[in-house]
Amino acid sequence: MKIGHFALMLSLVVGCAGANPLDGARDPGTQRDPGSSHNSDSREDAGAAQFVVKVTGVGPPVIFIPGLASAGEVWDGVVADSRETHACHVLTLAGFAGEPPIAAPVLPQVREALARYIVDHQLTRPVIVGHSLGGFLALDLAATHPELVGPMLIVDGLPFLPAATDPRATPDSVRPQADALRRQLISTPPAELEATERRTLGTMIRDPAKIELALGWFMRSDLPTVGESMLELMTTDLRPALGNIQRPLRVIGTWIAYAPHASREQTEARFIAQYATAPHVHIVMADGARHFVMFDDLPFLLGQVHEVLGQP
Repeated sequence: MKIGHFALMLSLVVGCAGANPLDGARDPGTQRDPGSSHNSDSREDAGAAQFVVKVTGVGPPVIFIPGLASAGEVWDGVVADSRETHACHVLTLAGFAGEPPIAAPVLPQVREALARYIVDHQLTRPVIVGHSLGGFLALDLAATHPELVGPMLIVDGLPFLPAATDPRATPDSVRPQADALRRQLISTPPAELEATERRTLGTMIRDPAKIELALGWFMRSDLPTVGESMLELMTTDLRPALGNIQRPLRVIGTWIAYAPHASREQTEARFIAQYATAPHVHIVMADGARHFVMFDDLPFLLGQVHEVLGQP
């Protein structure tokens, strides 16, 4: 597996052990009514091992999930716009951007801890916004616990990433490649990894300062956790479960980073095919953004967020 192939797949997904994953989302100690007004930010170790949450703003709840190896701060521009009317619960996942790691399996633990967080904090059908791997987690949560979630916005995320380039792919067929990517990630010397990821992020983000910001999150992440999360994402096909989702689902797709290898029409067709079994889906293509839409075209993303927040 060439390092360039590894970097491409990693950029596409860029955005643990316990007796019962649901037991991980403990009461954070300082409890508030999530629908009440509070003007100051607060940080809660709400998922115990699985994630931490920063809560800010007033009003109905919105949960923001970042992508692979990203910090919750990736959502800062959106939160600054939303917190006057909504209580924003911004996650940073275990092992990402300096947070302590957890053992495998990673993503099912996060999903179940997030379900418990919603129940324990009495969040009534919160809006879920997820980027890339965070979008995958949002889909998994909504398919597994459809009664808990409200409308969703998926930012450049897919229910089965390998099928975007190989329609015949299955979890079993891609497992050897995914495991090779995981092992290469762990074994690549740090200087080489940093240089490669900087180049790769350059295809995903326009602003050089934002590239360095995302690179810093990546280099502070726990590589075994990142690799395991990538393996789990690439070998889990959520498409058959999308029919369980009960609430409106808006999906943003990007394409300009992949041109000329794939046109806008071809990329949109792939998104439509991946979400074909979702009953309430609306797909929108971002024409001015690469993978990190929140960095490349924040006004466009805010317009999509407003559409979702306005849904019942």
